[in-house]
Amino acid sequence: MISRLTHMIQLVKNVERNLCRIMFGNPPKELALAYVHDNKLTSPKKHSIEDIIGDGMLLAVPKFRRTIERRWKRKYGSPEYVWKMLVPKNNIKVCQTCGHHHEKGLLCENCYSKVKQETEEIQAKIQEKLGLKPVENDVVVLYQGETLPDQPKEFWKGKRIIEMKKERPQFFSKNLLQKTTQQPSTATDVKPTDLA
Repeated sequence: MISRLTHMIQLVKNVERNLCRIMFGNPPKELALAYVHDNKLTSPKKHSIEDIIGDGMLLAVPKFRRTIERRWKRKYGSPEYVWKMLVPKNNIKVCQTCGHHHEKGLLCENCYSKVKQETEEIQAKIQEKLGLKPVENDVVVLYQGETLPDQPKEFWKGKRIIEMKKERPQFFSKNLLQKTTQQPSTATDVKPTDLA
């Protein structure tokens, strides 16, 4: 809007100037002023060190040189704090299940991603069947071809059963509530008083 308005104002000014020039003509050239531009050639000024020192301005330079130990610490780091050198890792091993490499004491990322994907599928099935309400009872997951274990009716009381329409993967444990791979011990050799 503003650009159109300025364009219109410019157009009106041009029309007015052209009309004045046509009707009255240009002013006579005798009234024009003549100006002679005096162009002085200046020689380039030579700079010298005396001029810089005379102004009192110097380039910033370090006053003291760093020792070789400090330079090495800046370059390679310090073993106690940050070590910048490349050090080979000795704690990498091969997963016996899938063959991928991982650090000792950590889970294999490939196996973990498989279990995570299967867990997300189970959670989606539970959410689809039971909804988003909090589940206070235990949930039993049955895969295709599996049957309910022989347990008394009191064991199944209050438990919810979710059926997956595929076979159980080999890597997925049948007992998801068991926290360790070892069977619970039934030995009573050590009395509770002798533990400490």
